[in-house]
Amino acid sequence: MSQISTKEEPQWANPGALGLAAFGLNTILLQLHNIGWIDSTMSLVYGIFWGGIAQIIAGIIEGRRGDTFGMTAFISYGAFWMGLAFAFLFQWMGLVTLDSSGLAWTFIIWGIFTAFMMIGTLKMTFVHFFVFASLVVLFALLAANKFGAISAVPAGIEGLFCGGAAAYGAAAVIINGKFGRTVLPMGKMLK
Repeated sequence: MSQISTKEEPQWANPGALGLAAFGLNTILLQLHNIGWIDSTMSLVYGIFWGGIAQIIAGIIEGRRGDTFGMTAFISYGAFWMGLAFAFLFQWMGLVTLDSSGLAWTFIIWGIFTAFMMIGTLKMTFVHFFVFASLVVLFALLAANKFGAISAVPAGIEGLFCGGAAAYGAAAVIINGKFGRTVLPMGKMLK
């Protein structure tokens, strides 16, 4: 009798740490620019690679693991970062002209997307909910800035909280996973 050999699929690592770190820390970098603490375009350069490509990779892994929410979030926000970075790059190259109202409406559309994604976080953790809720507020403040209603500073300050929460979430996924227990709590939401 022949034995049937079953090949086990490799276990995929949790891509949440990569996606949250890429989103959170890149968001902080851009908000430091909005506040006026850095003048360089480093946040947009990293928006292509870390905020963009790294999040898209995390989203693909989430999809492979069967997580529709994670796949949609990481691939979408990765594409957001790449789109924003390339928009400014193309403007500097003289290929496009970015207008404030166009950017404002882009932020409004992303705020709407983030708002319905935020509803999904009610079945996740408080950290996930806070990241998405504060991102809805950040997109609203960025739109208000581009419409000329406020300076970029309030958006920058609020964005530090959003990015900080995502970075905390990344640290929690990594540290809790390595210790095999909750070291950094993320807070349970609805069951």
